[in-house]
Amino acid sequence: MKNSLVSIILPTYNRAEFIGRALDSVLSQTYGNWECRIIDDGSTDETETVLSGFDDPRIHYSRQENQGVSGARNTGIAACRGDVVALLDSDDEWMPRKLETQLAYMAGNGYEICQTEEIWYRGGRRVNQPARYAKPEGWFFEASLEMCLISPSCTMFTRKAWEVMGPFDTAMPSCEDYDMWLRACLNFPVGLVREALTIKHGGRPDQLSVCVPCADLHRIRALVKILQSRKLDDAYRGLAMESLRRKVEIYMQGCEKRGKKDEAERVWNLFCMVRDGKDIPLNTLS
Repeated sequence: MKNSLVSIILPTYNRAEFIGRALDSVLSQTYGNWECRIIDDGSTDETETVLSGFDDPRIHYSRQENQGVSGARNTGIAACRGDVVALLDSDDEWMPRKLETQLAYMAGNGYEICQTEEIWYRGGRRVNQPARYAKPEGWFFEASLEMCLISPSCTMFTRKAWEVMGPFDTAMPSCEDYDMWLRACLNFPVGLVREALTIKHGGRPDQLSVCVPCADLHRIRALVKILQSRKLDDAYRGLAMESLRRKVEIYMQGCEKRGKKDEAERVWNLFCMVRDGKDIPLNTLS
């Protein structure tokens, strides 16, 4: 694994202001055996013009009609050639030793999935990461039920892992990472390089966590999916059901505050069906 071709998947949509910085961080890597698959998900800004200034045969640019970040990542992974995949969001960046260090860590410890620690910037200022976002290591499916504990731009995984946990759900406009990492944590331990090798930029209104409404409903969908997969033992099913109940109750409270009692009742009835072992169409939770 230490000498593997790393396929870097870099989806982008209207990030002309930031994608050059992300790509500069790829070109600065001390590990050179990589390809970078840039998937332009229908940008209408100057993204293509910015990218035309980068001349490196390892960089591959493709453009598609807008499908969302999940569709863009799936397209890139389907086209890539590497045995190892690294994700990078177009507004984030890496420290120069990120790929080298992470590959060596995975090879030395036998991990199929691994992430690094990260530095957070919000509105251009460095901020401390809240304690509840501390990254665990090893098997942590139970903890991952409550919140997403794996950051895409920090992550590297093998094709073997992708075949088990992929693809990203294109019906989810947000929380698609929470959904896939649930499957990852169910099937694999996750390694952690305890060095901040990823820089995560946030605090802007164009980010999915801000501009996509009803994130709780998408998390509910992810939990229903893992429950209906029939891959949970009794203990994990009980934990997933309890997490689903809590998220449904939070969603219902929000609906009731907005006067949407019919929606609250609808989602509660769906929860009861899942609790009673009945399958529900996932399009009711899209």
